[in-house]
Amino acid sequence: MDFGPILVSAIFFATILALVVSDKSPEAIFTLALLALLGSGQLSLKDATAGLTNQGLITLVLLLLVSVAVDKTSMIKSLARKLVTKSYAASYWRMFALTFTSSSVLNNTAIVASLLSPIKQNQLQPASKLLLPMNYAAIMGGTVTLVGTSTNLIVDSFLVKQGQPGFAFLDFTLYGLTAGLAGGVIMYVLSSWLPVIESKRPDYKEYFIEAKVHEDSPLVGKTVEENHLRNLPELFLVEIVRHKHLISPVTPDILIEAGDKLIFSGNIKRVDSLSHLPGLSLFAESNGLLRENLTEVMVSNRATLIDKTLKQIGFRALFDAAVVAIRRDGEQLSGKLGDIPLQAGDNLLLATGPDFAKRNNLSKNFFILSEHSISKKLTAKQEVLTLGGFLLAILLSATAFVDLAISLLFLLAALTFTGIVSGNELKRYLPINLIMVIVGSLALATALEQSGAIEILKQWLMPHLQGTSPFVALVVIYLITFTLTELVTNNAAAALMFPFMWALVQILDAPVLPFALAVAFGASASFISPWGYQTNLLVFTAGNYKLTHFVRFGIPLAIVYSTVLLAMLKWGFDL
Repeated sequence: MDFGPILVSAIFFATILALVVSDKSPEAIFTLALLALLGSGQLSLKDATAGLTNQGLITLVLLLLVSVAVDKTSMIKSLARKLVTKSYAASYWRMFALTFTSSSVLNNTAIVASLLSPIKQNQLQPASKLLLPMNYAAIMGGTVTLVGTSTNLIVDSFLVKQGQPGFAFLDFTLYGLTAGLAGGVIMYVLSSWLPVIESKRPDYKEYFIEAKVHEDSPLVGKTVEENHLRNLPELFLVEIVRHKHLISPVTPDILIEAGDKLIFSGNIKRVDSLSHLPGLSLFAESNGLLRENLTEVMVSNRATLIDKTLKQIGFRALFDAAVVAIRRDGEQLSGKLGDIPLQAGDNLLLATGPDFAKRNNLSKNFFILSEHSISKKLTAKQEVLTLGGFLLAILLSATAFVDLAISLLFLLAALTFTGIVSGNELKRYLPINLIMVIVGSLALATALEQSGAIEILKQWLMPHLQGTSPFVALVVIYLITFTLTELVTNNAAAALMFPFMWALVQILDAPVLPFALAVAFGASASFISPWGYQTNLLVFTAGNYKLTHFVRFGIPLAIVYSTVLLAMLKWGFDL
């Protein structure tokens, strides 16, 4: 008796069980499954590593690396500040339109991460009334095109491995767009079911940050509210210094004037939000020192600069550094950065020049604490190259003029050559975890096929499924994938379901495309569990939601979305 199929099937089901009950990450579990297949002799090293050259995986990795540059642009950040208004209906539909549309071509996890803080910080609508719909809009938007979510590309990689042509760029569009718009309507109708939850106190230490309004800034002549300066992520406008006079508190109707010094308090890691405001420059930018890496120091009790201001000591010349922000525990700072007398224990965030580390007065004046990384503002030309190049790559792929992987490869080379992204950034953002999930799942599918486990399954199912309606089979595949994604995450669900979908298609002699779409859509339709999709977990934490909130709001959304989607697949493929 050949124990190969039994052993491979045991590894397969053990993988599912581990994904459901273990606290280990999916990449660790799939890696263990891969090692088990290699160690048991059920898979050769050549077959195990073949997934690394899979075109779908290569396309996915390139897409995620390009998104590092796209995320630096001001487009999403600028639109995010204008989302929320005094009208909930206007706020909801603005949020839905931006999230749904942008997630169709950009990584939906990155979109949710970008919009979390602006929505959470807004003072016009309860964040909990918008965060959950925003998350679901991103999930549904991600299913509109091939590149909207990694799940689509994973299923595409399985199709290519089976000798199929794979998905066309717009194969998802009709079905994802229709079901997504239906989902948007039902979420708005049921928005009264969303809870009103008080936001948690921020867990970051607040820095005091100064920015100057330039003469040609479009902020000039508009009020604080019109400029959306009260909707910045984790930054609060506390004062305005105008002609040596201090304006505090800052009310929404105050007009911004050229030359104003805007004083913010908040999370220093969000300082890049200020650099993306047009016509606004940070204190360190005027010194020509603002870089991506900032150094945090504490003023020593032996420092010669105690009780002196930055202007009095000539800080830039003395240390070859400019102060980006100041933090003083236990005291509220006020006024311009350059006019604040420094005290022992003050934390300074410094943009440093090339000679900073060589200065012999550092150890006497400062304790070096840490380094912070911020996203540096792109120039206008860099923004055009990044966004224009990305849209061109998408357009060329959508029209089948150039393969998506090739266009993304050339775009990534251009972004690196022009300094928009660096080699270190690409290494830092290389999605190793996702690569391991895909390589492991492809290897598992190969082992199931080579061992004969799939053939045995087909022979066992044949008598039971002959004569079954293809549409009924498609609904079953979708529902199983939908259920699995709530238990084991979206990418794992797609990887685990594809081999069974492939066997079912061969038994029924049915068209592959609608069934592959059902797996992709089902794997992304995680509306009920906070742990089924990475964006669910982001808003679960940010919005202080409970599991019951996801269940109560997600179940009717899942019913409407799935019903419309399956009806569209039946109509579109005449099943």
